Amino acid sequence: MDVIFFGGYDPEYPRNAVLRRGLELNGVRVSECRVLPGRRFWLRHPALLRRWLRRPKAQSSSPAILFVPEFAQKDVPLARLLARLTSRRVVFDPLASRYETKILDWQRKPEGSPSAWWNRVIDRRAFRSSDLLIADTQAHKEYYCREFGLDPSKIAVLPVGFDDRVFSKSLGKDLLAGQAAGAPFLVLFFGSFLPLHGVADIIEAARLVSEADRSVGFRFIGSGQTLDCVKARAAELGLANADFEGWLCQSDLAEKVARTADVCLGIFGRTEKAERVVPHKVFQAMALGKPVITARTPAIEEFFTDRENILLCRKKDPRSLAEAILELKSDPALRERIAHKGYEMVWQKYHPAALGAVLRDILEKTTNSDSGA
Repeated sequence: MDVIFFGGYDPEYPRNAVLRRGLELNGVRVSECRVLPGRRFWLRHPALLRRWLRRPKAQSSSPAILFVPEFAQKDVPLARLLARLTSRRVVFDPLASRYETKILDWQRKPEGSPSAWWNRVIDRRAFRSSDLLIADTQAHKEYYCREFGLDPSKIAVLPVGFDDRVFSKSLGKDLLAGQAAGAPFLVLFFGSFLPLHGVADIIEAARLVSEADRSVGFRFIGSGQTLDCVKARAAELGLANADFEGWLCQSDLAEKVARTADVCLGIFGRTEKAERVVPHKVFQAMALGKPVITARTPAIEEFFTDRENILLCRKKDPRSLAEAILELKSDPALRERIAHKGYEMVWQKYHPAALGAVLRDILEKTTNSDSGA
């Protein structure tokens, strides 16, 4: 099988990096017809078309899947056109809808605004132009079906997993039991400070934890939409137990998590999207042998079991998060058990080779089906 990753996307973004590697590890020939993201589609599409026409002749004539990676809704119609001309299938892995992200999560425009309507149109066109849609969770699949009238048989679920070249066993294998004796207890959040991450609730939990146990520290790594508000709130509260660090490259981030964190945090957002996603950070932290605390959501419970391989707290409840942190600090046996179980689970089911095998089977069924281009 040949799979062509197509569109304006970032090849270093964890989702498509994991899937490309996973397919290659399972014997799938993977190539790219790619331009950098960020350019307007009327500039991006001519560049994509030129690259498509310049592909090697043997590659041009072989049957293949056109795989459009995350966030590239506007590139799906061009992929659909090329697929019709070459008897290929289009598979789209949106990771999230534009409407869901920009309107419901980021709240950039009101739900009834022209911008909201236009983003729904872009989503609907991209989703319906695909032969198959990939969703990262069952909750997301159900949302796509409900909001865009899609046939459930045209959507497959594949979680995001983690890149084992970066979040590797060599970093995690000696750290499952936690930090060295006497080291400060550190709770770590890393991410892009999106509303779905709910970092404001983490700050409130940090205040509650500091009142109960001043030896617990919080570190926030990353940047993004809510960072300034979060830092202002931390300053207002006078939190001496919280510090902030900017973006790190993936390899430096993995090493920092492995060497410093006792507990890693998932997401705690109050938006609708937070109910439907399991972010990379959850799988990545588990791959390094770290116990993870996150809010209880339908998506999280698709993959993980509370107090077995993860610790769940109530949504919209900083006190519940604070209690979970303090419990893990005071109970090393529970902390170690959750870390070990999470580590074993993700290295069994959610590394690139395992996900690539699932995706290969999904794509083979798509190429063998009677419907499509």
